[in-house]
This record gives sequence, C-alpha cells and structure tokens, in this order.
Amino acid sequence: MKRGGEGVWCYLDSRRSNGISLRAGEGSGAGDVGSYQRLGQRMQDITGDRGVLKEIIRNGSGETVPPDASVLVKFSGYLEHMDRPFDTNCFRKNPKLMKLGDDITLWGMEVGLLTMRKGELARFLFKPNYAFGTLGCPPLIPPNSTVLFEVELLDFLDSAESDKFFDLPPEQQDGFPLQKILKVAETERELGNYLFRQKHFMDARDRYKRASSVLNRVCAKEAEKGKVDAAKLLVFLNLSFVCLKLERPGRALTYGEKALELDKKNAKALFRCGQACLYLAEYERARDFLVKAQKQQPFNQDINNELKKLASCYRDYMVKEKEMCCKMFAPLNSHSSRADLEDYAEGKEERRVTILFIVWLSPLIQFLAFPSE
Repeated sequence: MKRGGEGVWCYLDSRRSNGISLRAGEGSGAGDVGSYQRLGQRMQDITGDRGVLKEIIRNGSGETVPPDASVLVKFSGYLEHMDRPFDTNCFRKNPKLMKLGDDITLWGMEVGLLTMRKGELARFLFKPNYAFGTLGCPPLIPPNSTVLFEVELLDFLDSAESDKFFDLPPEQQDGFPLQKILKVAETERELGNYLFRQKHFMDARDRYKRASSVLNRVCAKEAEKGKVDAAKLLVFLNLSFVCLKLERPGRALTYGEKALELDKKNAKALFRCGQACLYLAEYERARDFLVKAQKQQPFNQDINNELKKLASCYRDYMVKEKEMCCKMFAPLNSHSSRADLEDYAEGKEERRVTILFIVWLSPLIQFLAFPSE
C-alpha cells in the first residue's frame, strides 16, 4: 500500500455514520460551501506546507505518540459537502489496535497522530497530497479532495523497540542490559493485556509467551533477581488466565504453579490453580488451592464464588457416584433392588451423600465462618 498521493487505500462504507453533524465554523455545517476553507484559517499548520492542519478539541496528557507505535483510536472522516462520515470506527465496541506505517496508511492521519497525546481529541484537515491524491478513491472520494477527520487517541503503546528487539537473534538479545529486557517484556505484556481485553486470546497468549521467553533467559545478579522474578510472576499469571480462557486447564495449572514457585502465597496464583483443577474435575486439589487463596483474601468475591461452585460440583459428583454404585452393586433380587431405589428416592441415599459431602468440605471452615461481603 502507498501512503498518500495517488493509489492510497482506505476502506469506505457510505452506510456507516456516527450521527455527528460536524460544525466547521460558527453557525456553519460541514456541508456548507467554503466551510473547510474557513475552518482551516484558525487551524495549526503542522507540516509547514498547510497540507495537514490541526485543531485541538480536548487536550490530552503525557508524551506524544512515538514513530512506529501501536495506537488505539476512534475516528470519523468527512467530505466537505457531507454531514455523515464516509469512514468511521465509532460504532465499534472495541476498536482495533493499529500500528503506524502498517495498519494506518493515510499519510495525513499518521502525521497527525504523531502530534497527539493520550486522551486528546482533535480535528484535522488533510489536503489531497496527504489524503487520497489527485485520483481520489471512487466512488465516494472525488479527485483532489480535502478531507476532514475527527480523531480521538484513546491509548498507544510504543512497540517499536520491542519489535526491533525480537527481530534480532537470541544471542544478540541476551547482550542487552537488564533494564532494556525488562522494558521489552513489559511492552509485550501490555500488548497481550490489550489483546486479552479485545478477546483475542490466542494473540494475547503469543504476546505473553514472547515476554516469558526473554525473561526466562535472563541471568540476573542477586541484587536484580527480585525485579526479574516480579516480571515473571505477572507474565505467568497472565498466561494462566489466558489458558483458562482458551479452555486449556492443564497449561493454566502449569503456569499457575510456576507463579507459586515465585510467590507461594500469591492469592491470584492459588485462585488460578484452583480454577484449573476444578475445570479438570480434580476436586481435592481445587479445594486445597482455593482454601489457601481464601485464607489470603477472605472477602474476595471471586474466590468465594469459586468455592461455592466447587461445593456444588462436588456434591453433584457424589450423587452421580452413588447412583452408579447402586446400579453396579444392586442385589440380584429384583424386589430388593426396587426397595433400594425407593429408599434412595425417599432421601436416605441423599442424606448419606450429604454426610460425606460435609466431611469433604471440612477444610472450608474459614470460608463458612467468613462469608463474602
């Protein structure tokens, strides 16, 4: 794909609209003749040739977007004689994370984003050479069109250093200072967290694994070992959680146990291990992990709910076990068998199951004594 000029590509859909009637000037709508010219008179020239003009609607905070960053934006693009946008992502619940120079190919958009800060809302005018060129983008964008974009920068991640780092062979990666490696791992983890929130669990897992791979190769000095272990702990917890989402409880348990090797009292790690064991129907182990987690955080709603879920699952399991035993060891005498089944229906078997269930739940005394708030 080309940036700017002729042949630049942009996905267009005239049916999409964010419902905004853009006002270019005092009392003037976006469709008014000459409105873009009037709007441009009060906008800042950020390229020096008036090819990209900017007006800040709401200030952001922090640093400006660095080159090659991955950005999370909401945008709407307008032609001068249209009140509805020709392109917008404002209807998307979870906007896509886009990388400058890769996913964003409109030159003016990239130039504008490099001037923005997190949380900023701005309006841009892109002249043809920074937008769709002399040919436009038929059928919606006429030749030599100036376009207006409203852009809100929700967040950005500086992934350039991380991407360059992983392009190197492992031997060169290992030669970098510890602080650089920790920064790369944290960037990968943050990207994984974003993908996780977007429910792209496979992609999130891959980012977490990249972070884990570089941290596992670090040979830190004793004084720096705490920083490395702290970074590893977060990554293992993320990997355990994402594996649960991918319905891979065995891997979730493995990563949870790795986290416990670093912090044996970590409530979140104990909780993840308990969830994984419950998924695997290993009720004894699930109980042990969850009771330990509940001991660390007695009023944690998620842990207490998981204990209730475990109790329910184990009770159902015991009932099914008793039903199977009744069928396997029922006396050959049909009359006696009917009597046993009638006794079970009347609740005698249910009471026996309940007694066994209470005995099994005896380690949960603390949970029963301290219910969730």
